[in-house]
Amino acid sequence: MVDFNVDGKIAVVTGGTRGLGMHCAEALVENGAKTVVVTSRKAKACEDAKTHLEEVAKKNGKSVKIIAIPADLSDEAQCEKFYEEVAEQVDKVDILIANAGATWGAPLEDHDIKAIKKVINLNIVAVFHTIKLFTPLLEKAATNEDPSRIIIMSSIISVLNNDAVGTYGYLASKAAVSHLGRNLAVQFAPRHINVNNILPGFFPTKMAQGLIDMGGQLLRETNPRGRLGEKEDLQAALLFLCSKQANYINGVDLPVDGGARLNSPASHF
Repeated sequence: MVDFNVDGKIAVVTGGTRGLGMHCAEALVENGAKTVVVTSRKAKACEDAKTHLEEVAKKNGKSVKIIAIPADLSDEAQCEKFYEEVAEQVDKVDILIANAGATWGAPLEDHDIKAIKKVINLNIVAVFHTIKLFTPLLEKAATNEDPSRIIIMSSIISVLNNDAVGTYGYLASKAAVSHLGRNLAVQFAPRHINVNNILPGFFPTKMAQGLIDMGGQLLRETNPRGRLGEKEDLQAALLFLCSKQANYINGVDLPVDGGARLNSPASHF
């Protein structure tokens, strides 16, 4: 029997208080992590996430230290302060999940340039900055037998070309951050840090809800699996990539979309 787990590991999940980030944090708590750190912009969201994850740990008979720190990672000073606060409480990081992100949609003629800049700053620049800051802690945990892991939460939209709602900055940022992940996978491999990208399809989250409301039935009908993503789909992929058994998996773009990318409908304006 193969047991994919993250026993005894210390993990950091950015944007870990809701949506896909929370799904990741729950999977880590349920499957053996020693410490899970989450962050998001709002202090209340961090407090609620800490309480929820502690309840998840208790329900599953796990002893997990939950650390929740509010920070806007698109702000350089706050990103640096977040790293410093984490470094004061842990001596290494085995897993860094760069999940924090934003989106914005509007027709081309009405699309605010400030919105493009905001999305790109969080979805690309902040991801790079976070990884750069946490590299020393990742190296401290790294071994040849079980490398440290960086998981970048990209999107299946990064490999698609149609866009029915005008999320121009989001599409470009996710394609760019996927490329960043592949670039870093090569650079970090000699330092025993594996970097992989997860490309989720459409999951019912607050960020995706607007698009799902507009085209939910179409999204289901054009998905070969006939449904949207469920949290267990993402959690299974995450646990595999973070497990010791996946130590030879590096630099991949892993779609978790039910095959939707293969059957994407055309956009009509």
